[in-house]
Formats: sequence, C-alpha cells, structure tokens
Amino acid sequence: MSPTSATHTLLTLAGEVALLLWSIQVVTAAVTRAFGSRLRHLLATGLASRWRAFSAGLLVTTGLQSSTATAMMISSLSGAGAVALVPALAMMLGANIGTTLIVQIMTFDFSYVVPLFLLVGLTTIKRGRSLLLRECGQAAMGLGLMLLTLHLLQATMRPVEHSEILRSLLASLSQDSLMTLLLAALLAWAAHSSVAAILFVMSLAGAGVIGIETTLTMVLGCNLGSALNPCLQAFGREPAAQRAPLGNLANRLLGCVIGLMLLPLLAAAFGKSGLRPSEVAATFHLLFNIVMAALFLGALPWLAALLKRLLPEQADAADPSQPRYLDEAALKTPALALANASREVLRMADVVEEMLHGSQAAFGLDDAHKVAETCRADDVLDALYNRIQLYVGAIDHRALDDGERQRLMSVLALAINLEHIGDIVDKNLMEMAAKRIKDQRRLPETALRRIEDMHESLCAHLRLAIAVFISGDEDAAMRLVREKEMFRELEREATLRHVDEMRSGRPERIIVSAFQLDVTRDLKRI
Repeated sequence: MSPTSATHTLLTLAGEVALLLWSIQVVTAAVTRAFGSRLRHLLATGLASRWRAFSAGLLVTTGLQSSTATAMMISSLSGAGAVALVPALAMMLGANIGTTLIVQIMTFDFSYVVPLFLLVGLTTIKRGRSLLLRECGQAAMGLGLMLLTLHLLQATMRPVEHSEILRSLLASLSQDSLMTLLLAALLAWAAHSSVAAILFVMSLAGAGVIGIETTLTMVLGCNLGSALNPCLQAFGREPAAQRAPLGNLANRLLGCVIGLMLLPLLAAAFGKSGLRPSEVAATFHLLFNIVMAALFLGALPWLAALLKRLLPEQADAADPSQPRYLDEAALKTPALALANASREVLRMADVVEEMLHGSQAAFGLDDAHKVAETCRADDVLDALYNRIQLYVGAIDHRALDDGERQRLMSVLALAINLEHIGDIVDKNLMEMAAKRIKDQRRLPETALRRIEDMHESLCAHLRLAIAVFISGDEDAAMRLVREKEMFRELEREATLRHVDEMRSGRPERIIVSAFQLDVTRDLKRI
C-alpha cells in the first residue's frame, strides 16, 4: 500500500467512524426526544426487584441504542433519590446486556433494508404530521445510516488486510495485551459508545487485520472504556449520583482482570468454535456481559453497602434539596418516622411559598434570573418529594394504628399536591413569564395588580392549608374550601373581560387579556 493510498484509507476510515458515531447519536437523540419521559419513567419505576430493574435497564438501552445514555439517566435518578442504589446497579447490568443485543442485531446482513430505512425515515421526517412520527423518522434515518456505515467500513477494511505496515503494527501491539486493552478503552471512551467501538473492532477482525486474541482483548477494553464516561459525568456531584457508575466500573474492571487471566484459554476455545472473526467479537461481548451480570446480580447488596461506605452522604446544610428530617434510624419506630416525614413535607411547603413569591415578581420585573431561580426551586421540590416517597415507603405500615395510617395518607397527599404546584409554576407560569420577558411585553398596572393580588391570596391559602394539616382544624378546612370559590369568580371575570376585549378588536389589549386569563387559570389550578 503506497503512502498516498494509506493516507486516503485512513481519512476514509476516520470519516466513516465519524459517520457511525453521528448516526448512533441521531438514533439516541430521536428516541430520547420521542420516548425519553417514558423511558425515564420505566427506569424510575423498575424498583420492585433486582430482576425488574435489570429488565428495565436492558429495555431502555435497547431503545436508546446507548448504555452510556442509560447510565447517565440512572446516575441522575440516583442523585435525585428517585432510585435506590441496588436497583440502580441492577439497571446498569441490564444496560450492559442491552448494548450486546444491539451489537448482535448488527451482525446480521441488513444491507437489503438500508434503502428502506433511509426512504421511510426521510418520508416520515418530511411528511409526518405529529412530532412523535417525525422523531421516529429521525430514528429510522439514523439506523439506516448506521447500517450503511458498517457496510462502508467493511468495504474500506478489505484492502487494509494486505497492508504489511498495519499488520506489523498490530502484530507488535498484540504482544502487549494490557496496552491493547487500554487503547480499546480509550477508543470506547472517546466514542462515548461501546456499540460503535465494538462494531469497529468487528470490522478489524472481519478484515483479518487482528487475530482472535487481540479481538478478545479489544472487546474487554471497549467494555472498560464505556464505563468511564458515566463516572466522569457524575464526578463532583453528590455521592448518591456517583455510586452506580462507580459500581458499574468496578464490574468492568473485575471482568477485564478475569478476562486477561483466561485470555489464552478463551482464544483457544473461540479458535475452535468455527465462528467468523467478526462473530467472535460480538459473541464474546455478549458472553462477557452475561457472565458479569450473573456474578454481580446476587452480590449487589454487598456492593451497594461497600459503595455507601466509600462514598458516604455528605450533609450540606446549604443545599436545600437535601432532606433534614428523614432519619433512617427512626424507621425502626414508625410513629417517629411518620413525624419526620411530616416535618419534611412542611419544608416542601416553604419551597412552594418561595416559588409563588418568585412567580409574583417574575410578572412585574424583566428579570430572567428570577425566572431561572424559580425554576431551580422546582428541582429542589422534586428532590425532596422523591426522598419523602422513598422514606414513607420504607415505614412499616403494619406497625401503625388507624389514625397514623390516615396521617400517613395525608402526608403523601400533601407532598403530591405540593409537587404538582411546583410543576404548574415551573412548566406553565414561568414559561409565560419568560415569554413575556423575551417579547419585551409590559403588563398594564391593573393587570399586574390582579396577578399580584392572586399570588398573595394563594400564599395565604397555602399557609391556611398547612395550618389545617398541622392542627386538623375543621373550621379552618371549611374556610379553605370557601376560599376556592373566590378563584372561580376571578376566572369568570377574566373570561368575560377577555370576551369584551375580543369585541373591541384591539390586538394589543386582546393579547394582554388572553395572557391574564391563562395566568388566572393556572393560579386557580394551584
């Protein structure tokens, strides 16, 4: 191979690898946009058992086409307290198996359906009427490009098989298994995708550029490298967010050590298997992850305990999203644990009141920072809500009397309602406030006063509701019910005012009236 042709081949390979990475990213992004909330919900609810959590991780990764994306989701959920550590680790193991299934599917000859994927994808993107349909088209397009790129990689690698320079380079590399493993790990880390890295190794093996032992070593390295990105992404965050990625990295490290020790035996066994070189890479990738999942699944409680010891919770008094009263030791005394949960719910109420004050200010001031600050408060609310749910779920309900069970249901109901209020403020009111600031629209003084008065009334209602929650005062509860009628009347007035403005035919006043009506309706929902 001449220097010119070698340079051309390397550039072609680099371009094809870039296209492979981009096509995987297209599929992952499209599936995340189309089904991200459902996949996240599947992860968050896969808590009943280790097997269920394992299955959730496998299914989500198969859909996303990326264990790295799944691992980052799991890390985020763990950090927020929505997923306990043992299920999170089980999900990581399932995610590892999910990538192997993707690779196995890619070993089949799909060249005849590539044009179909591309055609259907493009047509759906251009003609799809719903956003969901267009995102599915993006995913089909990305999948078609991925399969096309694999075909191009195989074609490009065929001449490389006869390159003496590359053969001698890889021959010298194959003599140092550790260096080969580290280079493959670096490749997977840089690609942010074990699927892309394994597919590239399969191309090298299929072209006869690397032998069986080097293929197996590179597969080990790809598995190790893919575990690095979630760890780096979680670095510097709260300990709960770091534990699951670190546990997955420990799984891969142990697997690599065992794999290197058994490398000669494995190479001999695969040499006699009759599999094609590219199939050896895919099959070993599958077997490696199945064996490591089988070894670790039963030992996850011990691994979780070790990770908690290595990365203990760091109480940060300045972090409002950290619970202050959810003492794990109090769970042995259910009545005390219930009192702790009640105190933590009152903290949620404080956050909601702060959000309402922030919302009130956001409609009168052209301050985007105030909007962002109010939206961040919803993240605090979500974190507290998730921790309270887990804590209440851990209370032994059988040890509670009827009154305490009723109190527990009241705690949960209040927490759910407060979290819902936070979502309304964040997703609806702050979105309208941000749009008003972006459009540089000033509200008339009369409209501002109405919005401010409604916010003040809501804060008073919230304080009254908390008083009812604490004291159980029936008269106060009836007063709270009567106060709701005031907001119904305000909504009726806003609707009639909007109808009058529409009849006037003045666009600016119609826009302001519609805006005020939307705000009134959202505040009434609260």
